[in-house]
Amino acid sequence: MLKVEQLNQYYGSSHTLRGVSLELHRGECLTLLGRNGVGKTTLLKCLMGVLPVASGSVALDGRDITRLKPHQRSRGGIAYVPQGRDIFARLTVEENLLMGMASLPAREASQVRGEVYELFPVLRDMLGRRGGDLSGGQQQQLAIARALLSRPRLIILDEPTEGIQPSIIKDIERVIRMLRERGDMAILLCEQYFDFARALADRFVVLSRGEVVATGAAAQMDTPEVRRHLSV
Repeated sequence: MLKVEQLNQYYGSSHTLRGVSLELHRGECLTLLGRNGVGKTTLLKCLMGVLPVASGSVALDGRDITRLKPHQRSRGGIAYVPQGRDIFARLTVEENLLMGMASLPAREASQVRGEVYELFPVLRDMLGRRGGDLSGGQQQQLAIARALLSRPRLIILDEPTEGIQPSIIKDIERVIRMLRERGDMAILLCEQYFDFARALADRFVVLSRGEVVATGAAAQMDTPEVRRHLSV
């Protein structure tokens, strides 16, 4: 579904991504690992079109999307849940959810689908509350639900457990596992919480200084070689 080949990106004179290549298939969860500052979020922003790339290519279902704008990628089937959630603080929960359907035809974007409330029951009871009044965990659930309402074929999650209480981390893990098992989308998960990432991953990629330094199946994540690139 997603194919990235020899991606390079720069911040000024700093070479932030160095020939990054990876593949992700439908029904699979690929976990992106690495210390802070190695280029993980930069890579995700390049995949979403938020940041331009200097060279290399990004393809979705065989279509080259390297130069497409973020809204074009969204319409093409990519959803992005950024680090920090970026919900609309002054809009209500319901309004935030409706914003998630902005890329859909008008006739399909007038009402929130009930399946979202099955995944995140707490949101049904908070529809009239402002997004900024929710707890961090509730905002993360809202951000993921909003992304799912765009009916993505690929969902990109950047640090979904950051600053979240353990009970809600379990809820988020349950939802991601359910989405993976459903098999109709690909999941790219960038995550610092190692046990959470290992529990959900089918495969992993490790970045160090903007380069891919290790890849493998989930069973190979807990090796000294991988741990070496994650320890502080």
